[in-house]
Amino acid sequence: MARAVSTRRKTSFTVAAWAVSFLIFFPILWTFLTGFKTEGEAIASPPSFLFFDWNLSAYEAVNQRSDYPKHFFNSVIISFGSTALGLLIAIPAAWAMAFVPAKHTKDILMWMLSTKMLPPVGVLIPIFLIFRDTGLLDTRTGLVIVLTLINLPIIIWMLFTYFREIPGEVLEAARMDGASLRNEILYVLTPMAVPGIASTLLLNVILAWNEAFWTLNLTAADAAPLTAFIAAFSSPEGLFYAKLSAASTMAIAPIVILGWFSQKQLVRGMTFGAVK
Repeated sequence: MARAVSTRRKTSFTVAAWAVSFLIFFPILWTFLTGFKTEGEAIASPPSFLFFDWNLSAYEAVNQRSDYPKHFFNSVIISFGSTALGLLIAIPAAWAMAFVPAKHTKDILMWMLSTKMLPPVGVLIPIFLIFRDTGLLDTRTGLVIVLTLINLPIIIWMLFTYFREIPGEVLEAARMDGASLRNEILYVLTPMAVPGIASTLLLNVILAWNEAFWTLNLTAADAAPLTAFIAAFSSPEGLFYAKLSAASTMAIAPIVILGWFSQKQLVRGMTFGAVK
């Protein structure tokens, strides 16, 4: 009897999990399918799901109208550049907070996290003016700096959590063997925290890749990433749903593929230190 109840419960959880997963994935699937429709079919009512005239006209129009490789290259530089700079700053900061905590370390962590609650539009004008006066508007360097700063609290928090799971005795032994601070972080701490650092890196790349507010407000043409590439297909004349869906699919496909092939590393990093 108990076994039957347990089996039904597992089946219910499995069905519920698949249902939730489908609901989450459905908008992505719908966007993908709409990219293969004509504009008339894209706005048809009732909409057609699979039975329509599949064609590549929307993708052809997107490629003719925009320079996709340029936007893609900008996204790669901005997302990976901001991630690398963020890790360069966050690893020493998280090391200090995890292994040499001060009296107000927890308060500092909470303060850093609280900055994520600030509406970006609240600081848009001063940052825009600073970038204008320093020549950073519409540059990849400017976006790397901004995305590093806005994602830095998350990077530090995640690394701090991972570092706390590493036994401090290992680092003390390295110091007793004569390891300098630099060698302690590079050759002892970092290799032990590779799963956590990798998952932090992947998450930050995803966040930076999907960032739209700052990329749309601080770029025009030269440094515009794929988020601006998508926005280019929304015009005062209306929304071109087929072209917008095609552009969206082209923009999210690289990061979806990266996440798919990195899912084991992400899960490993997220559970790093959970089981001892």
